[in-house]
Amino acid sequence: MAAGKHPLGVRDDFVWGASTSAYQIEGAAFEDGRGPSIWDIHSRTQGRTANGDTGDVACDHYHRWPEDVALLKKLGVGAYRFSVSWPRVLPRGRGAVNDKGMDFYDRLIDGVLEAGIQPWLCLYHWDLPQRLHELGGWTNRDVAGWFADYATLIATRFGDRVKHFATFNEPNVCTLFGYGMTWCAPAAEDRVAYLKASHHLNLAHGAGIDVLRGLVKDVSIGCIYNLQPVHPADEAVAADHEAAAKLDAHWNRVYADPHILGHYPNVVVEDYEPYMQAGDLARICRPMDWVGMNHYGPIWTKAAPGSQMGFAWADVKVADAHPEIGWEIFPEAFTDQLLETSARYKLPVYITENGCGRNDDQEIADADGYVDDFYRITYLKLYTAAMKAAIDKGADVRGYFIWSLLDNFEWGSGYGNRFGIIRVDFPTGKRTPKKSFQWYADAIKGVLG
Repeated sequence: MAAGKHPLGVRDDFVWGASTSAYQIEGAAFEDGRGPSIWDIHSRTQGRTANGDTGDVACDHYHRWPEDVALLKKLGVGAYRFSVSWPRVLPRGRGAVNDKGMDFYDRLIDGVLEAGIQPWLCLYHWDLPQRLHELGGWTNRDVAGWFADYATLIATRFGDRVKHFATFNEPNVCTLFGYGMTWCAPAAEDRVAYLKASHHLNLAHGAGIDVLRGLVKDVSIGCIYNLQPVHPADEAVAADHEAAAKLDAHWNRVYADPHILGHYPNVVVEDYEPYMQAGDLARICRPMDWVGMNHYGPIWTKAAPGSQMGFAWADVKVADAHPEIGWEIFPEAFTDQLLETSARYKLPVYITENGCGRNDDQEIADADGYVDDFYRITYLKLYTAAMKAAIDKGADVRGYFIWSLLDNFEWGSGYGNRFGIIRVDFPTGKRTPKKSFQWYADAIKGVLG
Protein backbone atom coordinates (compact mmCIF):
# COMPACT_ATOMS: atom_id res chain seq x y z
CA MET A 1 0.00 0.00 0.00
CA ALA A 2 1.35 3.39 -0.91
CA ALA A 3 2.17 6.15 1.54
CA GLY A 4 -0.87 7.89 2.91
CA LYS A 5 -1.45 11.35 4.29
CA HIS A 6 0.40 10.89 7.58
CA PRO A 7 3.01 13.66 7.98
CA LEU A 8 5.75 11.06 8.50
CA GLY A 9 5.05 9.63 5.06
CA VAL A 10 4.19 6.15 6.30
CA ARG A 11 1.97 3.66 4.53
CA ASP A 12 -1.74 3.54 5.22
CA ASP A 13 -1.25 0.11 6.85
CA PHE A 14 1.75 1.22 8.92
CA VAL A 15 1.83 -0.46 12.35
CA TRP A 16 2.28 1.76 15.40
CA GLY A 17 3.10 -0.20 18.52
CA ALA A 18 4.79 -0.46 21.90
CA SER A 19 7.23 -3.09 23.16
CA THR A 20 8.01 -4.79 26.47
CA SER A 21 9.59 -8.07 27.58
CA ALA A 22 8.61 -10.66 30.16
CA TYR A 23 11.47 -10.54 32.65
CA GLN A 24 11.61 -6.76 32.54
CA ILE A 25 7.98 -6.18 33.54
CA GLU A 26 6.16 -9.29 34.78
CA GLY A 27 7.59 -9.89 38.24
CA ALA A 28 5.86 -12.74 40.11
CA ALA A 29 9.15 -14.59 39.95
CA PHE A 30 8.15 -17.13 42.60
CA GLU A 31 4.42 -17.39 41.89
CA ASP A 32 2.14 -19.93 40.24
CA GLY A 33 4.79 -22.48 39.40
CA ARG A 34 7.25 -20.32 37.44
CA GLY A 35 10.75 -21.78 37.31
CA PRO A 36 13.99 -19.77 37.54
CA SER A 37 15.65 -18.27 34.48
CA ILE A 38 19.30 -17.46 33.91
CA TRP A 39 18.44 -13.81 34.58
CA ASP A 40 17.00 -14.67 37.99
CA ILE A 41 20.35 -16.18 38.89
CA HIS A 42 22.40 -13.47 37.19
CA SER A 43 20.58 -10.57 38.83
CA ARG A 44 20.96 -12.14 42.27
CA THR A 45 24.72 -12.49 41.81
CA GLN A 46 26.61 -9.72 43.57
CA GLY A 47 27.90 -7.01 41.27
CA ARG A 48 25.95 -8.04 38.18
CA THR A 49 23.24 -5.35 38.27
CA ALA A 50 23.06 -1.78 39.53
CA ASN A 51 22.12 -1.70 43.22
CA GLY A 52 21.63 -5.47 43.13
CA ASP A 53 18.27 -4.91 41.41
CA THR A 54 16.34 -7.98 40.22
CA GLY A 55 13.22 -8.67 38.20
CA ASP A 56 11.51 -10.39 41.14
CA VAL A 57 8.71 -7.80 41.17
CA ALA A 58 9.61 -5.43 38.32
CA CYS A 59 6.40 -3.66 37.18
CA ASP A 60 4.17 -6.39 38.64
CA HIS A 61 2.63 -6.75 35.19
CA TYR A 62 1.66 -10.32 36.05
CA HIS A 63 -1.01 -8.90 38.37
CA ARG A 64 -1.55 -5.46 36.84
CA TRP A 65 -1.78 -6.41 33.15
CA PRO A 66 -5.43 -5.19 32.76
CA GLU A 67 -4.30 -1.69 33.73
CA ASP A 68 -1.43 -1.86 31.25
CA VAL A 69 -3.68 -3.03 28.43
CA ALA A 70 -6.07 -0.16 29.20
CA LEU A 71 -3.11 2.23 28.86
CA LEU A 72 -2.17 0.65 25.54
CA LYS A 73 -5.71 1.25 24.32
CA LYS A 74 -5.60 4.85 25.52
CA LEU A 75 -2.28 5.29 23.71
CA GLY A 76 -3.91 4.23 20.46
CA VAL A 77 -1.38 1.67 19.26
CA GLY A 78 -2.37 -0.99 16.77
CA ALA A 79 0.05 -3.63 18.08
CA TYR A 80 1.70 -4.72 21.30
CA ARG A 81 4.99 -6.62 21.22
CA PHE A 82 5.61 -8.73 24.33
CA SER A 83 7.52 -11.88 25.10
CA VAL A 84 6.55 -15.14 26.75
CA SER A 85 8.62 -16.22 29.74
CA TRP A 86 9.85 -19.69 28.80
CA PRO A 87 10.30 -20.74 32.47
CA ARG A 88 6.81 -19.53 33.35
CA VAL A 89 5.19 -21.98 30.94
CA LEU A 90 7.84 -24.72 31.14
CA PRO A 91 9.46 -24.37 34.58
CA ARG A 92 12.22 -26.86 33.74
CA GLY A 93 12.47 -25.68 30.13
CA ARG A 94 10.96 -28.91 28.83
CA GLY A 95 8.62 -31.60 30.02
CA ALA A 96 5.72 -30.70 32.30
CA VAL A 97 3.68 -27.64 31.29
CA ASN A 98 2.72 -25.04 33.90
CA ASP A 99 -0.99 -24.50 33.30
CA LYS A 100 -1.12 -21.35 35.43
CA GLY A 101 1.59 -19.78 33.30
CA MET A 102 -0.23 -20.65 30.09
CA ASP A 103 -3.46 -19.29 31.54
CA PHE A 104 -1.78 -15.95 32.24
CA TYR A 105 -0.86 -15.51 28.58
CA ASP A 106 -4.34 -16.59 27.53
CA ARG A 107 -5.77 -13.77 29.64
CA LEU A 108 -3.23 -11.25 28.36
CA ILE A 109 -3.73 -12.12 24.68
CA ASP A 110 -7.51 -12.06 25.01
CA GLY A 111 -7.34 -8.72 26.79
CA VAL A 112 -5.10 -7.20 24.11
CA LEU A 113 -7.42 -8.40 21.36
CA GLU A 114 -10.50 -7.11 23.19
CA ALA A 115 -8.80 -3.70 23.30
CA GLY A 116 -8.58 -3.77 19.48
CA ILE A 117 -4.81 -4.31 19.49
CA GLN A 118 -2.86 -7.01 17.66
CA PRO A 119 -0.55 -9.13 19.84
CA TRP A 120 2.99 -9.59 18.50
CA LEU A 121 4.54 -12.48 20.44
CA CYS A 122 8.30 -12.89 20.84
CA LEU A 123 9.29 -16.39 21.86
CA TYR A 124 12.63 -15.52 23.46
CA HIS A 125 13.78 -12.33 25.15
CA TRP A 126 16.86 -13.62 27.04
CA ASP A 127 15.23 -15.60 29.89
CA LEU A 128 16.48 -19.14 29.25
CA PRO A 129 15.20 -21.57 31.90
CA GLN A 130 17.96 -22.17 34.43
CA ARG A 131 17.42 -25.94 34.26
CA LEU A 132 18.31 -25.89 30.56
CA HIS A 133 21.38 -23.79 31.29
CA GLU A 134 22.50 -26.49 33.70
CA LEU A 135 22.35 -28.89 30.72
CA GLY A 136 24.58 -26.59 28.67
CA GLY A 137 21.97 -24.08 27.55
CA TRP A 138 22.80 -22.44 24.24
CA THR A 139 26.18 -24.22 24.13
CA ASN A 140 24.38 -27.58 23.84
CA ARG A 141 23.28 -28.37 20.29
CA ASP A 142 20.18 -30.07 21.72
CA VAL A 143 18.84 -26.62 22.62
CA ALA A 144 17.48 -26.26 19.08
CA GLY A 145 15.15 -29.17 19.74
CA TRP A 146 14.19 -27.84 23.16
CA PHE A 147 13.33 -24.52 21.58
CA ALA A 148 11.28 -26.23 18.86
CA ASP A 149 9.28 -28.08 21.51
CA TYR A 150 8.68 -24.81 23.37
CA ALA A 151 7.62 -23.12 20.11
CA THR A 152 5.22 -26.01 19.46
CA LEU A 153 3.59 -25.46 22.85
CA ILE A 154 3.17 -21.72 22.24
CA ALA A 155 1.98 -22.05 18.64
CA THR A 156 -0.55 -24.75 19.51
CA ARG A 157 -2.03 -22.84 22.44
CA PHE A 158 -1.99 -19.26 21.13
CA GLY A 159 -1.75 -19.53 17.34
CA ASP A 160 -5.52 -19.30 16.93
CA ARG A 161 -5.32 -15.68 18.14
CA VAL A 162 -1.71 -14.58 17.64
CA LYS A 163 -0.61 -14.23 14.02
CA HIS A 164 2.62 -12.21 14.40
CA PHE A 165 5.56 -14.04 15.94
CA ALA A 166 9.25 -13.22 16.44
CA THR A 167 11.59 -16.09 17.21
CA PHE A 168 14.22 -14.06 19.10
CA ASN A 169 14.88 -10.56 20.36
CA GLU A 170 18.45 -9.32 19.90
CA PRO A 171 20.26 -12.65 19.63
CA ASN A 172 23.53 -10.71 19.34
CA VAL A 173 23.14 -9.19 22.80
CA CYS A 174 22.15 -12.32 24.69
CA THR A 175 24.96 -14.39 23.13
CA LEU A 176 27.86 -11.92 22.75
CA PHE A 177 27.23 -10.22 26.09
CA GLY A 178 26.15 -13.44 27.81
CA TYR A 179 28.75 -15.91 26.56
CA GLY A 180 31.57 -13.82 25.07
CA MET A 181 31.46 -11.25 27.89
CA THR A 182 29.95 -10.89 31.36
CA TRP A 183 27.44 -8.08 30.78
CA CYS A 184 24.42 -10.38 30.46
CA ALA A 185 23.36 -13.76 31.78
CA PRO A 186 24.95 -16.29 32.05
CA ALA A 187 28.20 -14.22 32.03
CA ALA A 188 30.37 -17.03 30.65
CA GLU A 189 33.16 -14.92 29.05
CA ASP A 190 34.32 -17.77 26.86
CA ARG A 191 34.88 -17.37 23.11
CA VAL A 192 34.18 -21.02 22.28
CA ALA A 193 31.01 -20.96 24.37
CA TYR A 194 29.92 -17.83 22.48
CA LEU A 195 30.53 -19.38 19.05
CA LYS A 196 28.62 -22.51 20.01
CA ALA A 197 25.78 -20.51 21.57
CA SER A 198 25.32 -18.23 18.58
CA HIS A 199 25.33 -21.11 16.09
CA HIS A 200 22.91 -23.19 18.14
CA LEU A 201 20.62 -20.20 18.59
CA ASN A 202 20.57 -19.86 14.80
CA LEU A 203 19.59 -23.51 14.50
CA ALA A 204 16.83 -22.91 17.05
CA HIS A 205 15.59 -19.93 15.01
CA GLY A 206 15.22 -22.10 11.91
CA ALA A 207 13.51 -24.87 13.86
CA GLY A 208 11.14 -22.34 15.44
CA ILE A 209 10.16 -20.93 12.06
CA ASP A 210 9.34 -24.40 10.75
CA VAL A 211 7.14 -25.06 13.80
CA LEU A 212 5.29 -21.76 13.52
CA ARG A 213 4.84 -22.10 9.76
CA GLY A 214 3.42 -25.58 10.19
CA LEU A 215 1.05 -24.89 13.08
CA VAL A 216 -0.24 -21.31 12.74
CA LYS A 217 -2.58 -20.41 9.91
CA ASP A 218 -1.82 -17.10 8.17
CA VAL A 219 1.26 -16.61 10.33
CA SER A 220 3.69 -13.70 9.89
CA ILE A 221 7.18 -14.50 11.22
CA GLY A 222 10.26 -12.41 11.83
CA CYS A 223 13.30 -12.11 14.04
CA ILE A 224 14.38 -8.98 15.91
CA TYR A 225 17.95 -7.77 15.48
CA ASN A 226 19.84 -4.98 17.20
CA LEU A 227 21.46 -3.24 14.22
CA GLN A 228 23.95 -0.45 14.75
CA PRO A 229 26.75 0.95 12.57
CA VAL A 230 30.20 0.04 13.92
CA HIS A 231 33.13 2.48 13.58
CA PRO A 232 36.84 2.21 14.46
CA ALA A 233 37.89 4.30 17.46
CA ASP A 234 40.83 5.70 15.46
CA GLU A 235 40.49 5.97 11.70
CA ALA A 236 44.30 5.99 11.38
CA VAL A 237 44.83 2.69 13.22
CA ALA A 238 44.58 -0.43 11.06
CA ALA A 239 44.00 -2.68 14.07
CA ASP A 240 40.94 -0.62 15.04
CA HIS A 241 39.54 -1.11 11.52
CA GLU A 242 40.05 -4.87 11.87
CA ALA A 243 38.33 -4.80 15.25
CA ALA A 244 35.41 -2.86 13.76
CA ALA A 245 35.05 -5.41 10.97
CA LYS A 246 34.94 -8.26 13.49
CA LEU A 247 32.48 -6.53 15.79
CA ASP A 248 30.27 -5.53 12.86
CA ALA A 249 30.14 -9.20 11.82
CA HIS A 250 29.33 -10.47 15.30
CA TRP A 251 26.95 -7.63 16.16
CA ASN A 252 25.09 -7.04 12.89
CA ARG A 253 25.62 -10.05 10.59
CA VAL A 254 26.11 -13.36 12.42
CA TYR A 255 22.34 -13.81 12.84
CA ALA A 256 20.51 -11.95 10.09
CA ASP A 257 22.88 -13.11 7.33
CA PRO A 258 22.49 -16.86 7.91
CA HIS A 259 18.80 -16.43 8.74
CA ILE A 260 17.98 -14.57 5.54
CA LEU A 261 20.92 -14.91 3.12
CA GLY A 262 21.99 -18.43 4.07
CA HIS A 263 25.63 -17.82 5.02
CA TYR A 264 27.86 -16.48 7.77
CA PRO A 265 29.89 -13.31 7.11
CA ASN A 266 33.21 -14.05 5.41
CA VAL A 267 35.25 -12.40 8.15
CA VAL A 268 34.07 -14.95 10.75
CA VAL A 269 32.94 -17.99 8.77
CA GLU A 270 36.05 -20.02 9.65
CA ASP A 271 35.33 -19.50 13.35
CA TYR A 272 32.01 -21.31 12.99
CA GLU A 273 33.16 -24.23 10.86
CA PRO A 274 34.15 -26.47 13.83
CA TYR A 275 30.59 -26.30 15.17
CA MET A 276 28.69 -26.78 11.92
CA GLN A 277 27.25 -30.01 10.59
CA ALA A 278 26.11 -30.85 7.08
CA GLY A 279 22.84 -29.11 6.25
CA ASP A 280 23.01 -26.59 9.11
CA LEU A 281 22.71 -23.51 6.93
CA ALA A 282 19.64 -24.96 5.22
CA ARG A 283 18.13 -25.60 8.66
CA ILE A 284 18.86 -22.02 9.69
CA CYS A 285 17.79 -20.19 6.54
CA ARG A 286 14.03 -20.58 6.57
CA PRO A 287 11.51 -18.22 4.89
CA MET A 288 10.81 -15.09 6.92
CA ASP A 289 8.16 -12.43 6.38
CA TRP A 290 9.81 -9.41 7.97
CA VAL A 291 12.87 -8.07 9.77
CA GLY A 292 12.61 -6.52 13.20
CA MET A 293 15.17 -3.77 13.81
CA ASN A 294 16.09 -2.39 17.23
CA HIS A 295 18.29 0.71 17.10
CA TYR A 296 19.65 3.28 19.53
CA GLY A 297 22.92 4.53 18.04
CA PRO A 298 26.30 3.65 16.50
CA ILE A 299 29.14 1.79 18.22
CA TRP A 300 32.83 2.70 18.30
CA THR A 301 35.34 -0.07 18.85
CA LYS A 302 39.06 -0.58 19.28
CA ALA A 303 41.49 -3.45 19.04
CA ALA A 304 41.89 -5.45 22.25
CA PRO A 305 44.58 -8.07 21.64
CA GLY A 306 44.31 -9.37 25.21
CA SER A 307 40.59 -10.09 25.01
CA GLN A 308 39.09 -13.35 23.79
CA MET A 309 37.05 -11.60 21.11
CA GLY A 310 39.83 -9.26 19.90
CA PHE A 311 37.77 -6.08 20.19
CA ALA A 312 36.43 -3.77 22.86
CA TRP A 313 33.94 -0.93 23.09
CA ALA A 314 35.45 2.54 22.74
CA ASP A 315 34.25 6.02 23.68
CA VAL A 316 31.63 7.66 21.48
CA LYS A 317 33.22 10.01 18.96
CA VAL A 318 31.15 13.17 18.95
CA ALA A 319 31.85 16.76 19.86
CA ASP A 320 28.85 17.60 22.01
CA ALA A 321 25.85 16.03 23.67
CA HIS A 322 22.48 17.18 22.39
CA PRO A 323 21.53 20.20 24.52
CA GLU A 324 18.02 18.97 25.36
CA ILE A 325 18.50 15.23 25.42
CA GLY A 326 21.74 15.36 27.38
CA TRP A 327 23.61 12.62 25.54
CA GLU A 328 25.01 11.98 22.10
CA ILE A 329 22.50 11.06 19.43
CA PHE A 330 22.88 10.11 15.79
CA PRO A 331 19.52 10.18 13.98
CA GLU A 332 21.33 10.12 10.62
CA ALA A 333 22.71 6.69 11.58
CA PHE A 334 19.11 5.53 12.07
CA THR A 335 18.29 6.64 8.52
CA ASP A 336 21.35 4.89 7.12
CA GLN A 337 20.70 1.67 9.03
CA LEU A 338 17.09 1.49 7.83
CA LEU A 339 18.19 1.99 4.24
CA GLU A 340 20.94 -0.62 4.51
CA THR A 341 18.72 -3.18 6.25
CA SER A 342 15.91 -2.77 3.73
CA ALA A 343 18.29 -3.06 0.76
CA ARG A 344 20.40 -5.92 2.15
CA TYR A 345 17.61 -8.27 3.20
CA LYS A 346 14.82 -7.21 0.85
CA LEU A 347 12.13 -7.79 3.44
CA PRO A 348 9.73 -5.36 5.11
CA VAL A 349 11.36 -3.72 8.13
CA TYR A 350 9.58 -3.09 11.42
CA ILE A 351 11.32 -0.85 13.94
CA THR A 352 10.69 -3.00 17.00
CA GLU A 353 12.61 -0.88 19.52
CA ASN A 354 13.62 2.76 19.58
CA GLY A 355 13.51 5.14 22.49
CA CYS A 356 15.26 7.31 25.02
CA GLY A 357 16.42 6.41 28.51
CA ARG A 358 17.17 8.75 31.38
CA ASN A 359 18.49 8.28 34.89
CA ASP A 360 15.92 8.02 37.64
CA ASP A 361 16.93 11.33 39.23
CA GLN A 362 16.22 13.09 35.92
CA GLU A 363 12.66 11.73 35.80
CA ILE A 364 11.42 12.79 39.20
CA ALA A 365 7.66 13.13 39.23
CA ASP A 366 5.97 16.19 40.71
CA ALA A 367 3.34 16.00 43.45
CA ASP A 368 0.77 14.75 40.94
CA GLY A 369 3.13 12.13 39.52
CA TYR A 370 3.57 14.14 36.31
CA VAL A 371 6.83 13.82 34.37
CA ASP A 372 7.67 16.49 31.77
CA ASP A 373 10.12 14.39 29.74
CA PHE A 374 10.73 17.00 27.04
CA TYR A 375 14.09 15.39 26.25
CA ARG A 376 12.36 12.13 25.26
CA ILE A 377 9.95 14.03 23.04
CA THR A 378 12.88 15.80 21.37
CA TYR A 379 14.53 12.40 20.79
CA LEU A 380 11.37 10.89 19.34
CA LYS A 381 10.83 13.85 17.03
CA LEU A 382 14.38 13.56 15.67
CA TYR A 383 14.27 9.79 15.25
CA THR A 384 10.84 9.59 13.66
CA ALA A 385 11.99 12.33 11.28
CA ALA A 386 15.02 10.16 10.51
CA MET A 387 12.65 7.27 9.84
CA LYS A 388 10.74 9.47 7.41
CA ALA A 389 14.00 10.36 5.66
CA ALA A 390 14.69 6.64 5.14
CA ILE A 391 11.17 6.02 3.85
CA ASP A 392 11.47 8.94 1.47
CA LYS A 393 14.67 7.40 0.11
CA GLY A 394 13.02 4.03 -0.49
CA ALA A 395 13.38 2.01 2.71
CA ASP A 396 10.48 -0.43 3.11
CA VAL A 397 9.56 0.46 6.70
CA ARG A 398 6.22 -0.96 7.81
CA GLY A 399 6.01 -0.17 11.53
CA TYR A 400 7.42 1.56 14.61
CA PHE A 401 7.29 0.14 18.15
CA ILE A 402 8.44 2.43 20.93
CA TRP A 403 10.72 1.20 23.70
CA SER A 404 9.22 1.10 26.09
CA LEU A 405 5.65 1.22 27.25
CA LEU A 406 6.69 1.18 30.92
CA ASP A 407 9.69 2.07 33.01
CA ASN A 408 11.07 -1.36 33.79
CA PHE A 409 14.00 -3.52 34.85
CA GLU A 410 16.69 -2.45 32.38
CA TRP A 411 18.91 -5.49 32.79
CA GLY A 412 22.33 -4.53 34.20
CA SER A 413 21.17 -0.94 34.73
CA GLY A 414 18.47 -2.12 37.11
CA TYR A 415 15.72 0.40 37.77
CA GLY A 416 17.84 3.52 37.51
CA ASN A 417 17.54 3.94 33.74
CA ARG A 418 13.98 4.74 32.68
CA PHE A 419 12.86 4.22 29.06
CA GLY A 420 9.10 4.20 29.58
CA ILE A 421 6.53 6.63 28.27
CA ILE A 422 4.63 5.62 31.40
CA ARG A 423 6.27 6.26 34.75
CA VAL A 424 6.21 3.37 37.21
CA ASP A 425 6.62 4.11 40.90
CA PHE A 426 8.29 0.83 41.74
CA PRO A 427 7.51 0.72 45.49
CA THR A 428 3.77 1.07 44.81
CA GLY A 429 3.44 0.03 41.17
CA LYS A 430 1.52 3.20 40.34
CA ARG A 431 1.44 4.03 36.60
CA THR A 432 1.49 7.65 35.41
CA PRO A 433 1.67 8.54 31.69
CA LYS A 434 4.47 10.98 30.95
CA LYS A 435 4.25 13.88 28.54
CA SER A 436 5.86 11.64 25.89
CA PHE A 437 2.87 9.29 26.17
CA GLN A 438 0.60 12.03 24.84
CA TRP A 439 3.14 13.05 22.21
CA TYR A 440 3.27 9.48 20.88
CA ALA A 441 -0.53 9.16 20.97
CA ASP A 442 -0.76 12.34 18.88
CA ALA A 443 1.97 11.19 16.50
CA ILE A 444 0.09 7.97 15.84
CA LYS A 445 -2.90 10.09 14.80
CA GLY A 446 -0.67 12.26 12.60
CA VAL A 447 -0.55 15.24 14.94
CA LEU A 448 3.10 16.25 15.25
CA GLY A 449 3.60 19.02 17.75
